[in-house]
Amino acid sequence: MARVKLDAVDRRILSNLQDDGRMTNVELANRAGITAPPCLRRVRTLETSGVIKGYHADLDPDALGYSIIVFALVSLKSQAEADLQAFEKHVEDLPEIRECYMLNGEIDFVLKIVSTDLQAFQRFLTSKLTPAPNVASVKTSLVIRTSKRQPGIPVDLTAD
Repeated sequence: MARVKLDAVDRRILSNLQDDGRMTNVELANRAGITAPPCLRRVRTLETSGVIKGYHADLDPDALGYSIIVFALVSLKSQAEADLQAFEKHVEDLPEIRECYMLNGEIDFVLKIVSTDLQAFQRFLTSKLTPAPNVASVKTSLVIRTSKRQPGIPVDLTAD
């Protein structure tokens, strides 16, 4: 996606929506310092241009029984593009894997995995991840504590 030119009002809109995607257009317009109709037009433009990719609810994993978070470092036997894409497709179909990043260097992918308990994670690891085609090794680290979790990106309100 090409970089989109954003003015200060666009940045205020984005910052506020990132903090609370459920606020009304009237509240968003007030916070951005404009009236509601142009605010709605700007939001629609930001959506159609792909700057705003979507909206979602921020769910509490513990409340839904997902008390285990694990990061897995995956090395593949081959880094041919077809093999990388096959692994990404495999990961896409596993709901326990919440994030997947391809890296450069020794490790090919880092995955964020959620699980209900350690036994369920062990079953997932041995039945779905390590036997996946082209997987050479998987190293895992269990999250002990989350000290910062801030989805999104920093929005520079001073840039123009």
